[in-house]
Amino acid sequence: MKRLIKYILNHIPRSALQRVAGWAVPLMGLLYVGRGKECPMCGCRRRKFLPYGYVEQRDNALCPNCLSLERHRLLWLYLERETDLLTARPRLLHAAPEVALMRKLKELYKDSPQQYVTADLESPLADMHFDIQQIPLADGEFDVVICNHIMEHVEDDLRAMRELCRILSPGGWGIILSPVDLARETTFEDDSITDPDERTRIFGQYDHRRIYGHDYAGRLAAAGFDVEEWDYRAEFSKAEQELYALPEDHIYIVRKPAKTE
Repeated sequence: MKRLIKYILNHIPRSALQRVAGWAVPLMGLLYVGRGKECPMCGCRRRKFLPYGYVEQRDNALCPNCLSLERHRLLWLYLERETDLLTARPRLLHAAPEVALMRKLKELYKDSPQQYVTADLESPLADMHFDIQQIPLADGEFDVVICNHIMEHVEDDLRAMRELCRILSPGGWGIILSPVDLARETTFEDDSITDPDERTRIFGQYDHRRIYGHDYAGRLAAAGFDVEEWDYRAEFSKAEQELYALPEDHIYIVRKPAKTE
């Protein structure tokens, strides 16, 4: 299974995967019937989750029912337990919408669909299509922004972060997550590395441009945000961490400073 999933991820275009994953992954999940893991997003119980990863396959990563990965499950628990997003339904921009999270949010916003906007460069699932480095939306148009695993892809991540800050209303907040190597002090990037195989070996994925380190929060702050970094996984017991298959990733909460007189 690990070899099959690794081959699929590295050889089939992402847009094609997004079209078929909704039925193909649940079929593979039938091989894992049991009750060892539970997805907090959809309630699915399986003996274990599917492996996932472009280079190294992570065990218990992909929920075979809703397609959530570890980071999505951790983020959902944060949104559910620590914010009023699920009840207040603020004007929300969801950049590069993940299937699992998008399904939950579309259901949440079904009575006010205009309040929830999805956007991506090319995904067929998104409402709008644009480059996040140049967002064609008005200043302060959204109250909340969710943007996961985009910054490691773009040429100018600071410009993209500034654009997200620009379209966020004063006092608004968001979650901007990227793969962060917590053992690394500073971000590593080298645009002279162009070979896809070499990029995969060094950056972990053929279309990644950088590996973030502990300075990731500082880069977000340089774009104009107030930033809170939270090791949210530590808020759960060891048993819950294992049950939900949560990652060691930190959550990065950003807030746009309110206007002052």
